[in-house]
Amino acid sequence: MADLDDLREGTDFTGAVARAGDFPLKGLAGQDWGMRARLSRVFDPADGKTVMLAFDHGYFQGPTSGLERLDRSIVPLIPQADALMCTRGALRTTVPATSGKGVVLRASGGPSVLGDLSTEDIAVSIDDAVRLDAAALAVQVFVGAENESRSVRNLTTLVDQGQAAGIPVLAVTAVGREMVRDARYFRLATRIAAELGAAFVKTYYVEEGFETVTSACPVPIVIAGGKKVEEKEALRVAYRAIQEGAAGVDMGRNVFQSEHPSAMLAAVRGVVHDGLTAEDAFEFYQQLAH
Repeated sequence: MADLDDLREGTDFTGAVARAGDFPLKGLAGQDWGMRARLSRVFDPADGKTVMLAFDHGYFQGPTSGLERLDRSIVPLIPQADALMCTRGALRTTVPATSGKGVVLRASGGPSVLGDLSTEDIAVSIDDAVRLDAAALAVQVFVGAENESRSVRNLTTLVDQGQAAGIPVLAVTAVGREMVRDARYFRLATRIAAELGAAFVKTYYVEEGFETVTSACPVPIVIAGGKKVEEKEALRVAYRAIQEGAAGVDMGRNVFQSEHPSAMLAAVRGVVHDGLTAEDAFEFYQQLAH
């Protein structure tokens, strides 16, 4: 028991209230402390931006090129990423628990690449997400697809469960092969996801009007890396997206399928966090690659 004889009266009661700091992410300052704490493991609190490393492709594609051996291709890259987007299987079997990175856990699944991906269901329970200390949960949303309502229901169910547990949800806007990829469509898809409770949204960059997509979405937007392109082009897209309002990138194939993955991830970080232009970032990539 404390010594009551030396109990002193407090004296520091005056002066202005010290601010705890403004939360840097758009639209999320009013969320519960636990939600904001988890989001701060995905987005760097210093600038409100993120470089996510995506390697969840195996949940429907199997051993994708570059992901045949996660222990060799992904684990060495983990220290350079702000957050990891992966499945619970990859997390438990391969990702070191000592990595300290925020995990955006793939929570939807079902069909393989051989079937109709829009028939996904929720594939992870909220209890398991808590058990895995997930920083966020990711779910596909197929706006305009045949099973649009099913995927929206997956999103809203996960948002309800996540709010109760203090885990934010990332809505990933999926686009079918025959759907138009333009600003008008992505304004629709990202806004719907945000209105239904997604804490942040992953979508594709478009050359014309992308700033209208980020402006019309009341929560942060992270761009998908998409299919593998030349490093210079991937860095150009990342730069333009950040300049036009994106809060980060979630790159997979353009990192782990690069000839020099570590150099590429460092160059992407330069664009997102250090203000490098696409040209400077590509020069940085070349320096690190040789």
